[in-house]
Amino acid sequence: MKTKVFLIGGFDETVFLANSLIKKGYLVTAINNDLEVCQRLAEIDRLEVFHGDGSHPDILDEANIYDTDIAIALTDRDDDNLVILELCKKKFNVRRTISLISDPKKTDFFRQMGIDVVISAVSMIASILELYTTQDEMTSVINVGQQQIKVTQIHIPRFSPIVDKTLLELWLPEDVVIGCVIRNDVSLPARDSIRVQADDVLLLISDDKIDPATIRDLTGRIPG
Repeated sequence: MKTKVFLIGGFDETVFLANSLIKKGYLVTAINNDLEVCQRLAEIDRLEVFHGDGSHPDILDEANIYDTDIAIALTDRDDDNLVILELCKKKFNVRRTISLISDPKKTDFFRQMGIDVVISAVSMIASILELYTTQDEMTSVINVGQQQIKVTQIHIPRFSPIVDKTLLELWLPEDVVIGCVIRNDVSLPARDSIRVQADDVLLLISDDKIDPATIRDLTGRIPG
């Protein structure tokens, strides 16, 4: 019996997780209240997509979330993530709940409310930055629960074809996301509107080694 996973809200994180989990043989469903996002998610092979607000019981019911193995809440509102996962666990008997949160101070509260795994985006970025400042290697590995993810540092030279493009305009493989941008030793959240500048460092998160062709497309040179 394949493990059933629901991804509720989010986009970049949902794309990354959906591709990674489907590749591992999971049955994955995404719920999102943004129709355009749903249309883009629907392009992922073997991903079932529902349009609607995951904090509403009727939407969860329509998506048939009953007795699902894992539900992951990925919206940008911590309170919504808590409501979604409490519904999943208490009303729909979801076995394991995982929440992404923006405010790390809420971690203990979420756990007290019965959320099984709480992941702070800030703490994750802090771990990534620690690797960036302490490791000389281009690619490092960090552990997230039982999963290993790879963090690759990409320095953007002045002749790079992506200089002055926004992060939204960049093409990346579906199993790669930008964790953050380092500019003048300052960490910038990976927002779609950020324009890439020469000498930026992109920290890319993936579950496998970055293909050399992707590095070439970003930097304008073949890694050696």
